[in-house]
Amino acid sequence: GIRTMQKEQLISRFQELYGTEGGVIRTFFAPGIVNLIGDHTDYNGGRAFPFALNMGIYAAARLREDKTIHLSFSGDGAPVHSFRLDDNGLESDLEEAETGMLRFPRAVINNFISGGYIFSRGFDILYDISMPIHAGFASHASLEVLTGFILRELFALSEISSQDLALICREKRIQETDPYCGITDTAVCVLGKRGHGVFLAPQGYRYEYIPLNLNNTEVILTNTMVYDKHAHDKYLIRHTECEKALKKLKVVTNINYLCDLSMDTFNSCKDVIMNEEYTKRARHAVSENARTIRAVSAIRVGNLKRFGELMNQSHISLRDDYEVTCPELDFLAETAWEIPGVLGSRMTGGGLGGYTVTLVEKTEVENYKTRIAEAYRSKFGLTPEFYPGVSDDGAREI
Repeated sequence: GIRTMQKEQLISRFQELYGTEGGVIRTFFAPGIVNLIGDHTDYNGGRAFPFALNMGIYAAARLREDKTIHLSFSGDGAPVHSFRLDDNGLESDLEEAETGMLRFPRAVINNFISGGYIFSRGFDILYDISMPIHAGFASHASLEVLTGFILRELFALSEISSQDLALICREKRIQETDPYCGITDTAVCVLGKRGHGVFLAPQGYRYEYIPLNLNNTEVILTNTMVYDKHAHDKYLIRHTECEKALKKLKVVTNINYLCDLSMDTFNSCKDVIMNEEYTKRARHAVSENARTIRAVSAIRVGNLKRFGELMNQSHISLRDDYEVTCPELDFLAETAWEIPGVLGSRMTGGGLGGYTVTLVEKTEVENYKTRIAEAYRSKFGLTPEFYPGVSDDGAREI
């Protein structure tokens, strides 16, 4: 079906760009990510419950005879970026010019090289991003994992496990682009399994597959169409606020992370924080972790009503305690709560824009879309985009 068509188009575009001569062209896919519940928990040592999406990024790749690397993004007249592999890895003078999406594959290639992997030859890659970039589907993580996966396959680096892959793809982000991004996104991009959510404890890389028993409901993703370009800096502030709360709590408890605390223990010792903002941030982390664990228990036994209630509580906590929602996200979630057939709705991902994830009874999906679109348009003058939240497998060759 669609995958075959996508694959054929990708190969013919690859040949237009890089020529028909040379070895075998191989095609790959890495999924986007949706987090059902458990946001801003991972760097606080807590649980998340995401799944891999059936939307994502495709790529075609081929080894070269020389030591040149070509990277390009599919799209009208997208330039081909070329780099040379020298003894020290990628030639260094190009570091300055890293902008946009290109910096993610470059970072991963550098991670492999600084990790001691030696590429004896160059390669050509053409990426085709077939999901919205700023919606919050973890497109950066997807691009990193896709690149790492391609390198592992092209050079037959079978000693790299999926855990290694998730970690290699995250290293550079930790140091430079995204110091506080936990491993959740890259891990789920590697680990995704169709029909399942990944119940993840990022610390220690422990995970369990939980069947998504959605019965007569569907997951609908609703894009606010807004994106805060300063979101990254604001997440860093939240991280610092959590660190400060943790430092105070460590004086009276024996913990490594905020999410090591139960809600009861947190409530009994939170006065030690002595700062209202920091207390709110910590309360979100602790309560969200507890909610995520309860939500997974609910979905295991098919109690979707309970799952939905926990999603709503999660949104309220992200809105009031963590303060990473925005008027558009709040409006989408709060409007959804009033629509018949909606079991739960919340912002998902980092927040400050992006999208909501909503659990809706199948028979009410069209009504939900119509009502949300009308209300959103009249309030903000924007038309939201809807995507079905369909689970899929992790990164793979297609």
